[in-house]
Amino acid sequence: MRIGLVSDTHGLLDPKLEAVFRGCELIVHGGDIVRTSVLAGLSAIAPVVAVRGNNDLGPEFAHVPETALVEVGDLTLLAVHDLGRREKPIPPARDILALRRVEIVLHGHSHRPGTALLDGTLFVNPGSAGPRRFSLPRTAAVLRARGRTVSVSFFDLSGVRPAPWGEPVEAAL
Repeated sequence: MRIGLVSDTHGLLDPKLEAVFRGCELIVHGGDIVRTSVLAGLSAIAPVVAVRGNNDLGPEFAHVPETALVEVGDLTLLAVHDLGRREKPIPPARDILALRRVEIVLHGHSHRPGTALLDGTLFVNPGSAGPRRFSLPRTAAVLRARGRTVSVSFFDLSGVRPAPWGEPVEAAL
């Protein structure tokens, strides 16, 4: 199973996301969508599951949940915008993680791409695919799952074409 991971688009639907997410069965957006046209554009690539971020204000985002649980083959993914610290998540993620086994957590908010494996849970922040902010790269990611083994590849969106960013991360969950 191949899943596109994106967050913090802040109203920008980067056309390079189409190449990154081509062939994905699903795209999960970790919030701060800002314009519903971003979801419409991503939906033209693959079905989308999205969560609301702190900048997703107004009635057009009333239908977007704060969290989402997604079955990824044999695994469960929790999407939430602001996780807090991985070691000490804030509500609502903390409450869900206390009640349910979740192997993958997609989160955004910090704009810092990366992964961390903590107590058998893989935390993934795809970074920000929106307008460049701070001195952080513009990135998105692709999660590949086979059974209980996953790999996450990040892509830099700052050039003419998307390019791999760092080495893929693999984990057996």
